Amino acid sequence: MQFDPTLYVITDSTYHTTETLLHAVDEACRGGATLIQLREKDTGGRSYLELAQQVKSITDRYSVPLIIDDRVDVAIACDAAGVHVGASDLPVAVCRRLLGPDKIVGATAKTVEAAVAAYNDGADYLGTGAIYPTTTHVTTKVTPVSVLNDVCRAVPIPVVAIGGITAHNIPQLYSSGIDGVAVVSAVFGQPDVTRAARELHELTNPFQKKEQRL
Repeated sequence: MQFDPTLYVITDSTYHTTETLLHAVDEACRGGATLIQLREKDTGGRSYLELAQQVKSITDRYSVPLIIDDRVDVAIACDAAGVHVGASDLPVAVCRRLLGPDKIVGATAKTVEAAVAAYNDGADYLGTGAIYPTTTHVTTKVTPVSVLNDVCRAVPIPVVAIGGITAHNIPQLYSSGIDGVAVVSAVFGQPDVTRAARELHELTNPFQKKEQRL
């Protein structure tokens, strides 16, 4: 399955019930999402797994890789494409050891030092931000675009910009060196998810020249 981080769409259950979330995932894939991350911060292991299996049945139909946020156990149990971990989650090296060489391991990196460490520990891609103010994580500090540029230059793996990304500011990042953008409300918070994803997909075309395959 192709790994393409150009339009990385992250779920947010605050916008949906389980039923509408599954429908929204289908719409996002139909609109052009190239990667889906299931992020369920307040869901227990059994419920998380059941939802992950349902989401994966949808993403598989579109050949879109499914990434599980934080929970390596859930990623393994549902045979997801990989996992994404933050600074307070399991270390990247541990995730790589548990998942093996063929799964995707993504990591959050807000500094060059963190980016280089994650790469050395086996990360396949990095998420850097928040680049712009965001309501998804209200305590997140904004990462300057200059730092984003430095991260892109420091590591040879794909870097995805996250945080406050919208159709209006994506063009501002064309010269940054990133490989894609990660969005939450810009897709899942919109009344027409397919249309929103399609619009963003078109705007990410300049990033697609840097597609990676694992």
